[in-house]
Amino acid sequence: MFASRPAPICPGDTVLLADVGNSRIKLAVVSDRGPDAADRRLPAVTKRQDLDSHAFRPSNLKAWLDGAAPSAAVILVASVHDAAAARLEAAVAELSATRHRPLRQRRIGHADLPLEVAVAEPHRVGVDRLAGAAAAGCVRRPGCGAIVVDCGTAATVDLVSATGVFLGGAILPGPALMARALAEGTSRLPAVAALERSAPPAMPGRSTEEAIAAGIGWGIRGAIERLVAEGKKSLGPDTDVILTGGWRAAVRDALPGAIEMPELVLAGIALAAERACSR
Repeated sequence: MFASRPAPICPGDTVLLADVGNSRIKLAVVSDRGPDAADRRLPAVTKRQDLDSHAFRPSNLKAWLDGAAPSAAVILVASVHDAAAARLEAAVAELSATRHRPLRQRRIGHADLPLEVAVAEPHRVGVDRLAGAAAAGCVRRPGCGAIVVDCGTAATVDLVSATGVFLGGAILPGPALMARALAEGTSRLPAVAALERSAPPAMPGRSTEEAIAAGIGWGIRGAIERLVAEGKKSLGPDTDVILTGGWRAAVRDALPGAIEMPELVLAGIALAAERACSR
């Protein structure tokens, strides 16, 4: 775990990122530290690697670190899965101690991000949602708000105002969670796999499996499409829609004109490095 005093971030550091989610730990290296005062570019991230949040192996982390940061580095950890984050942090600390590799680490929270949060309890909002919103604030068109659709274990649809303020949003279960709930909450409905990567079948479903896939697939597309439409009632019809997350292809054609940014949350976490350096 982290020491009580956060690890400092210096201009010459190699900055590593860890987005610890409910299903995956997404790792990356910050390859370009921008933005600066003159532009709105996001930091660039490279050397992506995904690890399993539930079956985390320190050896996999070591293999990635050997190629990503063979020397001194600081890793920024943003987590919505405390147990997985604790395992990751312990592995980083052990590698630093036993391999004589100077690795420092810092847990990122809402106060580390360049984002005003206009909700009742900012500390209870998932840091992944806030990181995505902070990144959206850099890429949205000037004078326009943004709606961030993140297709993860849970799907989130979040609103960022035209002045860059996080306004909150909506959370709903992703396809895998919906399928698991049906299988575990009923006695006769089967588990249906691979819903996140394929288009829903045409109606009507000709088998129980097809009926489940149709209900979940078309249902979540319709829900997200409606949530975005409701968000535009608040922010205006010219609002930018930004799409990210592992199963975003399943809803892509329901959101025409959306900007796809697979690394949106990681880039948002990287913004914390610039904020930490400026303090």
